[in-house]
Amino acid sequence: MGLGPRSAHQARRQFPGASRRGRAARGSGRPPPGRDGCPRLPAAARAEKAPEALPHLSPEALGYFRRALSALKVAPDAAEERELMVRNILKEVETQALALATNRTGSEMLQELLGFSPLKPLCRVWAALRPNLRFVACHRCGVHVLQSALLQLPRLLRSPAEAAKEEDGDDGEEEDGPSQTLEELVLGLAAEVCDDFLFFCGDTHGSFMVRTLLQVLGGTLLESERARPRSSQSSETQRPSARECKPTDFEVPATFLNRLQELSACFLKDIAVFITDKISSFCLQVALQILHHKLPQRCAHLCDAVIDYLSSRNSSTGGSPLLLFLRDQTSSRLLEQVLLVLEPERLQRLFEDHFRGQLHSLAAHPIANFPLQRLLNAVTSPELLSLVCEELSPAVEAVLAQGHPGVVVALVEACRRVGTHQAQVLQLLLEAFHCAEPSSRQGACVPLFASLLAYEVYYELMEEEGAVPAEHQVEMATATALREVTVLGSLLLQHLLYFSNPGLVLRSLSALTGSQLLALAQSPAGSHVFDAILSSPSVTHKQRRRVLKNLKGQYVALACSRHGSRVLDAIWNGAALAARTEIAAELGEQSQELTQDPFGHHVARNVALTTFLKRRQTWEQQQSAVAKRRRLLNAILED
Repeated sequence: MGLGPRSAHQARRQFPGASRRGRAARGSGRPPPGRDGCPRLPAAARAEKAPEALPHLSPEALGYFRRALSALKVAPDAAEERELMVRNILKEVETQALALATNRTGSEMLQELLGFSPLKPLCRVWAALRPNLRFVACHRCGVHVLQSALLQLPRLLRSPAEAAKEEDGDDGEEEDGPSQTLEELVLGLAAEVCDDFLFFCGDTHGSFMVRTLLQVLGGTLLESERARPRSSQSSETQRPSARECKPTDFEVPATFLNRLQELSACFLKDIAVFITDKISSFCLQVALQILHHKLPQRCAHLCDAVIDYLSSRNSSTGGSPLLLFLRDQTSSRLLEQVLLVLEPERLQRLFEDHFRGQLHSLAAHPIANFPLQRLLNAVTSPELLSLVCEELSPAVEAVLAQGHPGVVVALVEACRRVGTHQAQVLQLLLEAFHCAEPSSRQGACVPLFASLLAYEVYYELMEEEGAVPAEHQVEMATATALREVTVLGSLLLQHLLYFSNPGLVLRSLSALTGSQLLALAQSPAGSHVFDAILSSPSVTHKQRRRVLKNLKGQYVALACSRHGSRVLDAIWNGAALAARTEIAAELGEQSQELTQDPFGHHVARNVALTTFLKRRQTWEQQQSAVAKRRRLLNAILED
């Protein structure tokens, strides 16, 4: 196998994609966002008129709310005083809720105020918006107010006893408040969305609200949605990732799950639109994640509907019709999510029916390689991994050369997770980076993997076609500065360090000079390699010491680096007393430089450097006590 002759002209193997920071980076292969080829909803269905008399927010009112919010932020910490301020401010908000929600500055302030709001004031604001709910939900500013209100539910959905306590504590001024509870308001919103589901999901702004509503009804907030900026300027490019997001769960009434089932059934009525329309597809992707956690049978039913629909389309290639959609910008993202939530048995069946025999072509495609990565992320059985490895093994070097290293990293991660084919994949990597033969080159694998550069490119060698590869020159390697560490290269090394036998990678790390290890630790991506060295159960204490000893003499430079200081802290936390004494002694030689550095002074504090320099015996007693507590804790955890 190989990319061709080893000549200087034809073997310039900086694998495309080596320096990218994710799928959205320049040249990542994903076409720019667009709606080309996607069926649009009818124009009449997308049109939504504003209320006839949309209220205007005067500069005086805007100034009042701005001053009120500033005062609230510096209000006393006493809960009663702050709550009284919030109630008074929201009482004024209630009369101008629509004007605030549809004003850019007012929307941002109202979102902040809702974050402080008790239960009943929030219900009153929600009730004030209710007559124009459809307009607000599809307004570029108003939709974020609704999202903020929905995201208060984990805080406000309390036990009946607490709710009754708040109700008993009301002072009578709220007798004219909303007749509906928060639960009823959410269910009412869900009912209105259900009645015109296709419209809300297809609207650029309304789809944001639908995705938040799905999470609230399921009692699960996705990390990607929680991290979404609460800016009033929404964009079609702001969308949840196809990757599985770590959810945060909270208790919801049974009525919420019932309504979630009703909404999930709405996807089935127009499944073709939700598969091919980019905006609507985001809602289905979020629904699959929520249902996977809360209603797995519903999730499986939706996945089957998606696969059945795509599989029933005509194919002009003679292969599975699903392959055409794996190469489509919109439907491929939906299929990525389907792959992540499928049960192992269904995933195996999907592979055998549609993916088998096509992995090489999918890995080479600028769009289809991403669903292939998600397939690899979802593999949990040794049987399926064997089939995948058998098919992808001959193509590893070609996939790297085509600029899709994410596929190879996902394959290595799958081997780490399942625990099989690890030696085979490592050998394939050595061959792909041209450091398998002669065996002396294997010791140089770490800088090659980290930078995603083949051996000839990394060391700038001129090798003629058909020539026998030269032996590795240690002097040349030690004199070469470490190249830029890529994100995917760092991930590759981290997975390899978690293999059951990471000996080769550790020997290559031990061969790096102190300055090269320092460059690795100071790199934003490379610093995470040390996390794997320190935490991998496959790395013994002896192997760990052999790697880290080369950092001796570099501790001050580490401490004065943004990423290096984090590495040094991690090394310190796991070090024995003798190693801590050695580190502290080296740092103490340049204590003044250390304390004046913005990162170094934090390290000096963690090391208790002043105590070490002035009261050595006290420092040793403190460190011995810390080490004893750590041993006791480890013993408890091991039991």
